[in-house]
Amino acid sequence: MFGFVRLAVVGFLVLSVVYFIVRVYLRSVHREELEKDWEQAGRPGERHDYVEKGLREYEGSLQRKLILLVYVVPAILVLALIYVTNFM
Repeated sequence: MFGFVRLAVVGFLVLSVVYFIVRVYLRSVHREELEKDWEQAGRPGERHDYVEKGLREYEGSLQRKLILLVYVVPAILVLALIYVTNFM
């Protein structure tokens, strides 16, 4: 039982680091796309305001929420592996 708790804690910490890295990376990619869009749109208004508005919209998007699968998919795989190993 202690081994499972240790696996869960270490797994959660590792997945948290992966989640943070993926989140920062995808946010920076989205920021670059917004900056390119601002250039191509003929520079409407202030660049900072345009990018910040786009990032606020991104925070509520489905893509942003799908990053949470970083936690869900490995947990399901580990639980399935444990179940198959012990009960099949």
